[in-house]
Amino acid sequence: MNKSESKYFHTARRMDEALMELLDAKPFEFITVKEICARAGVNRSTFYLHYETVGDLLAETLETANRDFLSYYQQSAEGFIQKIAACPLRDLMLVTPEFLLPYLRFITEHLPVFRAAFSHPAAMRSEDQFKSLYTYVLDPILARFAVPPEERKYMVQFYIHGIMAVIRSWVLDPGGLDIDAIAAVITDCVLSHRRLPYEP
Repeated sequence: MNKSESKYFHTARRMDEALMELLDAKPFEFITVKEICARAGVNRSTFYLHYETVGDLLAETLETANRDFLSYYQQSAEGFIQKIAACPLRDLMLVTPEFLLPYLRFITEHLPVFRAAFSHPAAMRSEDQFKSLYTYVLDPILARFAVPPEERKYMVQFYIHGIMAVIRSWVLDPGGLDIDAIAAVITDCVLSHRRLPYEP
C-alpha cells in the first residue's frame, strides 16, 4: 500500500468509526454528513471524495465490519478449505451452530450498524458481501455434492437470502429470540430437522 492509498484507507476508517459511534447514539435517518465529518475530523469535501451519500458510507462500514470478522478466521481458512475437500459428505454442513454462533455474536456486538443496514437494504449489497463466501466455501461444498455448476448460483441465492431474511427479522425485532434460539431456527430451516404437522 503506497502513501496515498494508506492515507485514503486511514481517512475512510475514521469515517467508518465515526458512523458507528453516531449509530450508538441515534437512528441512522438522523445522522448528517456534517456530524460524521466533525466526529471523523474531516471536511465535507473529503467526505464527498469518498462517498456520494451517507448510505454509501453505511455500506462500506458494514463491509469493513464483515471483513474484520472474516479476518478472525483467516488463520484457519486453509484447514477449513482442506476439510471441504477431504471430509465425508455427511460431515459437510456449513449451517451449524459451530459456524452460526460466532457470526450471530458478531452481529450483536455491532447491532446498530446491522440494524441500520437491514433497515436500508441497498446498504447490504449482499452480492458483494457474500462473494468470497460463495467462491471459497459454498461453491466447493456444492461441487462435492455433485450439484451441476449451472444450478449452484440458484441454490446459493436460496440459502444466503433465506438465512439473511431470518437474521434481518431477528435484528429488527428487539427483545426477540436469543442467539442460541435463532441459530436453532436457522439450522432447522436449512436442515429440516423439524417436521411440520401435516393434515390431509
